[in-house]
Amino acid sequence: MNKPLWMVLLALAMGSAAAQSPLDAAVAAYQRGDLTQARSAFLQLSARGVPAADYNLAVMHLRREMPAASDSEALRLMTRAADGGFVTAMVGLAELHELGRAGLKVDLAQSVLWSRRAAEAGSVDAQVDVATAHYLGRGAAKDLALAARWYRLAAQRGDVGAMFITASFYESGEGVERDLAEARYWYAAAARNGEPGADLKVKELDAKLATKPAS
Repeated sequence: MNKPLWMVLLALAMGSAAAQSPLDAAVAAYQRGDLTQARSAFLQLSARGVPAADYNLAVMHLRREMPAASDSEALRLMTRAADGGFVTAMVGLAELHELGRAGLKVDLAQSVLWSRRAAEAGSVDAQVDVATAHYLGRGAAKDLALAARWYRLAAQRGDVGAMFITASFYESGEGVERDLAEARYWYAAAARNGEPGADLKVKELDAKLATKPAS
């Protein structure tokens, strides 16, 4: 995970336009330090079934910003938000299981399950997490082909580190058929986005491709 859960900013809604304005107001109240108003607004939105409100209440429980703050209530709310399709909550649950927070034991397999749900829903960070889990065999079966697939998906969505790793897979033939031209493509993409060392790999592969016999 890239950032501890309690460092993540409270999330905005992924729900209806009707819920968006009250949720914006609730988030604004939280950000200016008016926890009483924020709690009240999030509770009302939660009662209306807004997953983002459930997630934000869960985070407030974890930060001990709720009266009688409860880890179990945080887990209930975050799970409901995740089951409601809120991707940030899926990522949050993966992190809680990975770190053993909120009264949970460390459970890497459960963490990867939640990361996979978030990855399938389009979270780039989760795609990298799932790829890494398969690459290392940490919480998931070691599977270089699956690792390569998830890294490439993250690369296609703009993750610069995943671009470099995807390039290295094609260069070495790990998890994919070796393809220096494809490796060069991804190193070049990483270089354009400022990844250190990627420009040197482009030059290295240019030299190799220039001397490669024509097939």
